[in-house]
Amino acid sequence: MQRLSRLRAAVDGWRGFESRVRSTIELLSMAIEADDASLAEELTEESAAIFAEAEQRELLLVLSGEYDERSAILAIHAREGGTDAQDWTEMLLRMYTRWAAQSGFKAQVLDLSAGEEAGVKSATLEISGDYAYGYAKAERGVHRLVRLSPFDGAHARHTSFALVEVLPEAEDSVAVQINPDDIEMDVFKASGAGGQHVQKNSTAVRIRHIPSGIVVSCQNERSQLQNREVAMKILRARLMEVEMRKRAEERAALKGEHVSAGWGSQIRSYVLHPYKMVKDHRTGFESTNPDLVLDGELEGFMRAYLLSSVEGE
Repeated sequence: MQRLSRLRAAVDGWRGFESRVRSTIELLSMAIEADDASLAEELTEESAAIFAEAEQRELLLVLSGEYDERSAILAIHAREGGTDAQDWTEMLLRMYTRWAAQSGFKAQVLDLSAGEEAGVKSATLEISGDYAYGYAKAERGVHRLVRLSPFDGAHARHTSFALVEVLPEAEDSVAVQINPDDIEMDVFKASGAGGQHVQKNSTAVRIRHIPSGIVVSCQNERSQLQNREVAMKILRARLMEVEMRKRAEERAALKGEHVSAGWGSQIRSYVLHPYKMVKDHRTGFESTNPDLVLDGELEGFMRAYLLSSVEGE
């Protein structure tokens, strides 16, 4: 029913867009025939709005993958760079939270492991909304930050890395079957940064899927049951990703193609010193305003990646 509702909304949207274009063309024709320049400003504004909507609809045509229309689970992990990398991970968490809000999605932190001194070791974010995964999958890979470190007494330039994983949300348990006998669950006390919010009860949950070796955890919910449900949601998404990767490798083998390590390779650099630039290494798309990008302005990067992925096929 959800898919049928999405398809109906898509058809209605395209019909409405077609009607809008026809009306504008008719109004333009009438203005030309009557040699009426008074409508020039109105027609210019409407034409710009139509072109902007056409660009958005072009992206919707690109988002035709098997899971593109689903919500997404986005995980960020600090990599090389020590405290700077953990601070970088927290900056990325803020960036994606802001992007989600600006794009009409709902973002919720499912799990977060705070750094010892500052920042975040890892965080898992659920981004809910139609086509959230289709857009967010453009962010999968290693993100590199170059800046003057605020944690270095000499204020030297440091390079930090963080890995971003993007998984499609498993909408039902039918899509991914998990045998209860294949699950090992541990419980522990949840804690916040610095240990000031340590709970007396063991509500945090860590689940290990024995056949795959995948381990997931959740400690943000108030009860052990809620944390277990969220952890199982993340586990189903990770198992779905494993299946997606397996299918991609099988298709590549049939075509005789080489499968790159695209699931974890460096995709983008954010340079704050000695100059300011954000560059995507896959598409060449650049921005000279890192502050705007880190505040959630990612549409240009996502659009460039999505269109290039179609051209590559």
